[in-house]
Amino acid sequence: MTAYAIFIQERTRNAAEMQTYVELLRPLLGESGGAVLAVHGPQDVLEGAAPEGVVMVSFPTMEAARAFYDSPKYQAAVKHRFLGADYRSFIIGGVN
Repeated sequence: MTAYAIFIQERTRNAAEMQTYVELLRPLLGESGGAVLAVHGPQDVLEGAAPEGVVMVSFPTMEAARAFYDSPKYQAAVKHRFLGADYRSFIIGGVN
């Protein structure tokens, strides 16, 4: 079943750290089997406060999404995101 990794950016604290994260992330996504579906696109907020941005990546399975997130290469990159911005992130399974 397809799974989706959702990253909701609430507040940027350090733009330089975020740029480092993006530069490290791009090649990793290509290796992961993930497909980027949305990156900070236009929002039509229906409820609640608007986030600064949203990223959505599809993976073939929940296990593939979690393997990407837990991989040593991604964990080295994500440290820069942790320093650069406040996020909410989760993986959600699609419907069959």
